[in-house]
Amino acid sequence: MEWKKSYLDLVLVPLGLLFTLTYHIWLWHKVRTQPLQTILGINAAGRRLWVKAMMKNTDKTGVLAVQSLRNMIMGATVMATMTILLSSGLAAVISSTYSVKKPLYDSVFGAHGEFMVALKYVSLLLMFLLSFLCYSLSIRFINLVNFLINIPPEYETPIVSPEYVSELLHRGTVLNMMGNRLFYSALPLLLWIFGPVLVFLCSIAIIPVLYNLDIVDGGGKKEKEMMKEESEGKNTCFNV
Repeated sequence: MEWKKSYLDLVLVPLGLLFTLTYHIWLWHKVRTQPLQTILGINAAGRRLWVKAMMKNTDKTGVLAVQSLRNMIMGATVMATMTILLSSGLAAVISSTYSVKKPLYDSVFGAHGEFMVALKYVSLLLMFLLSFLCYSLSIRFINLVNFLINIPPEYETPIVSPEYVSELLHRGTVLNMMGNRLFYSALPLLLWIFGPVLVFLCSIAIIPVLYNLDIVDGGGKKEKEMMKEESEGKNTCFNV
């Protein structure tokens, strides 16, 4: 009887999460092998150029750099605050005896036991806490960049260089992106309260949305053109 009640949860929920995990593994491989075909790869290259431009002349670009980094910190702070507030609300719901923890038994498929209900809320709480951790680490790295990016060019050392500052900014933005993805992944788990079927459907529906946000149309052509221009530039240099 218990299997008949929970088989949908045991099949559909892991399957939906597996689809999402598989997509992100594929995206990671895409970024590593063909970065110019993804938004993440293009933005990473643009940030490196931006850091070099900001550190080249700090007298003129120092204020612009600080304001841009401050906007990133404010965005991450807002999201971190939202995740910790949601975590606090879920913790209050889990610790209470209010009937909101109990699903509508007549309209929800899947298991309705106390353990399964607790598992749903704890999984959602864990997702929000991991998202908060990523946002907090992102703010830490961006704060470091906020100080180092205003170092005058004459004070640059092999240790504190534009490449090092670019790496710190890259880590901060990657952690920010991971926080966003964990926050997005909490939506299917939130729908798990109303049944495992919604978890599976939401996990399937969110993949095309993320694909359109992550992949650049025509990125392969741009990458080939850039490689061709680089090779022609090298040939020109050798001819000279």
